[in-house]
Order: sequence, then structure tokens, then C-alpha cells
Amino acid sequence: MKEGLSYFLKGAAMGAANVIPGVSGGTVAFITGIYERLINAIKAIDTAALKLILKGQFRAFAAKIDFQFLFLLGLGVIASIVTLAELLKYLFANHAVHVWAFFFGLIFASIYFVGKQVKKWTVGCIIALLVGTAIALAVSLLKPASENDSTLYLLLCGVVAMASMIIPGLSGSFVLLLLGNYQLIMIDSVSGLKSGSIEAVKTLIPVGIGAVLGVVLLSRLLSWVFREFHDLAVSLLTGFVAGSLLIIWPWKSEIITRFEIEGGWKEKVTGYDWFLPGLSGEFFLSIAFMLLGIVLVWLMEKSGGGASVSELDSTTTED
Repeated sequence: MKEGLSYFLKGAAMGAANVIPGVSGGTVAFITGIYERLINAIKAIDTAALKLILKGQFRAFAAKIDFQFLFLLGLGVIASIVTLAELLKYLFANHAVHVWAFFFGLIFASIYFVGKQVKKWTVGCIIALLVGTAIALAVSLLKPASENDSTLYLLLCGVVAMASMIIPGLSGSFVLLLLGNYQLIMIDSVSGLKSGSIEAVKTLIPVGIGAVLGVVLLSRLLSWVFREFHDLAVSLLTGFVAGSLLIIWPWKSEIITRFEIEGGWKEKVTGYDWFLPGLSGEFFLSIAFMLLGIVLVWLMEKSGGGASVSELDSTTTED
């Protein structure tokens, strides 16, 4: 019962991350200690699993894909999007700096506790950490490309967008912005699909195929990497999370791009101008929220909220 509630709450945290620009569900899964288990569960959904369903062996299918874990996690994600996500939207609209500060403290503290999962810090691990940080910082500073509606590029968009949702520190919608196809895919095609547009279907089919390929191939790759190069993988992903702190920095001005949609406009944050805060009451209140985030992670770790390396390894499944 307690374990099930823990999975549900972690799923809720992943769902809430969807409304935080620059934070992905993969980041939350990583800092809450369920990342490897999630990757292995996704990897287990293969042709062998489908054959078990066709044979009516539902218990064997559920055991193979870690169904209870995925179900509770998914339930938490959905519940969060329906409820908590709306609260976060309100808080961002009215207390953005304080919310950013809280999540900055949360993720900042998580870097240390996640880094503890590395069994032995070597020169290679340190290099992987720095490379991961550099990649995440570079992604944060990239300028959006031009729109491209070729089938091959749309396939690539699907692969990369889905991969970014799995990799901690990267946001799927933000990556689509960088690729230049956010409006084409998320606005024009999605709204066109509702009205039955054939062009929208033609656009979304290669994106969908790419997304499926991305999650299938990347889950298998990550599962293998974690099994064979655990410390290097954790170090690299810790770097991704550390690099994402730039986007979460509380004191920044949003760079907003307007996308034309049917009957109006949609605004999307496409970048930030960062600045250092002045000393004021709001500054000290924001620091308090940062400390609250740090303390919350420390309490979770102390109470056994995070998974240890041995616990994670015990969930790893063989190919």
C-alpha cells in the first residue's frame, strides 16, 4: 500500500513537471529514483509481451512489463495533469519567481543525492558529468531553426521530441521549438486534426512513427547503457539535470513568440534573458522557497523516499 502510494505520488510529480518550462517528466523520474525501473518497464513492452496478450496470458504480461508500477505511475500523471497542473499554472501566473525558486532548490539538492548513486567517481564520470552539463546548457541557449515539413525531418522531430521527454533535463516541447516545428506540429496539425484535415494527418503520421521509434529504441539503449556503464550513465544524466538549472533560474525575462492559430494567437516561451536579482523582500522570500525545496529533497532522502543503487539494480530486467 505504501509502495503503491509512493509510485502514484511520483507519477503526480512527473505530471506536474509538464507545466514547468524546461523540466521534463524524465527529470522528475530521475531525481525520485525510479528512472531505471521506468526505462526497463518501457523496454519490456515488445513483441513477446504482445504475444502474451494474444495468448490470454495476462498475468505473465503484467509481470513482464511491471504493469502495477506503470499503472500507478500513469494514474498519478493523469491525476496531476487534471488537478495539480492547474494549481501550478495559477501560481506561475501570480507568483512565478517564488515557484521557480522552489523548483530550483528542489533540483539543485537532487543533483547531490542523485550523484550519490554513482558507486565510484572516476575521471571518466567527472568528464561525463561536465559533458552532460555542457549539452544541457547549450540546448538552453540555442536559437530556434526554421520550419521544415519534409517527411524525413518530421520523423526526426518525433524521434528527438520523444527522446527528450525520456532524457532528464530536456523538455519535449522546447526541443520542438528548437527544431522549428512547434507551430507546425503542436498547433497547426493538432488543431487541424480536430477539424479532420488530411494535411494534419499527413504531418502527424511521420511524427507519431518517429515518437514510437524514439521511445522503443532509446529505452533499449538506455537500459543497456545503465546495465553496462551504470556510473558513467548516472554521471552524464546528472550533468543534464545540472545544466537544466539555467532554465529554472528564478530571475529571468521570458522571450515570447506568438503563433497564429485559427481564431486567434497562441503564445509560447522560446527563450529567456537571465539577470541577477537585487536585494529586496521578494529576493529573500525566494531564497526561503529555494531552501524549502532543498529541505524537502533532504527529508525525502532521509525517510527513504529515494531509491538506492541496489534497489534500482534489482529492478533491471535482462534482454
